[in-house]
Amino acid sequence: MIRILIADDEPMIRAGVRAVLATDPGITVVAEAADGHQAVELVRRHRPQVAVLDIRMPGTGGIEAATEIRRTVPDTGVVMLTTFGEDEYILRALSEGATGFLIKSGEPEELIAGIRAVADGAAYLSPKVAARVVAHLAAGGAGARAGRRSAARARVDALTARERDVLGFLGGGLSNGQIARRLRLAEGTVKAHVSSILARLGVDNRAAAAVVAHEAGVVPVPPDRLP
Repeated sequence: MIRILIADDEPMIRAGVRAVLATDPGITVVAEAADGHQAVELVRRHRPQVAVLDIRMPGTGGIEAATEIRRTVPDTGVVMLTTFGEDEYILRALSEGATGFLIKSGEPEELIAGIRAVADGAAYLSPKVAARVVAHLAAGGAGARAGRRSAARARVDALTARERDVLGFLGGGLSNGQIARRLRLAEGTVKAHVSSILARLGVDNRAAAAVVAHEAGVVPVPPDRLP
């Protein structure tokens, strides 16, 4: 059973998210919060696998709450659920420890898929969010793109061959268990590789590592070619 906390200052939004999640018998909502401060306190109390946070809430917002959750309850994954699709929110949320980002106008199935992915240790960006991240990476002119690509490749070159394999799958949003099956490794071994990858790349979470993978051209293997 995946334990979830929902944080949004609008009761109708919380009720809607709860109703969507209730359609999946493997998910249960253990707490609800109306602001970021309350969300952090309830995460500390209930230790859910995933916290679903709105970005804009009174007082402490979702991004600030994500930072505190990452610092104090690192085993809880954070999914940002918002109507705001501006790049600054997406990039700030990812840099502050969010490993999932969904738009409220998305399909209900996407919410469940994102929560399950984050609970399983993977990163999840909705297609709309992923498109914005890619557009951001492509912005700034050829010189800026070349500089980012060169810097990313230098960071990836510091990884071992096996770590680069793992990074490629991580860039595709696969969980540790899925990567382990693809590479025929123990899940614990993959977890150790992921920890080493994050340290070597100098990033804090899987989503940030996935961005580096794409900048460096470590393209995930297409699903139809997976073993």
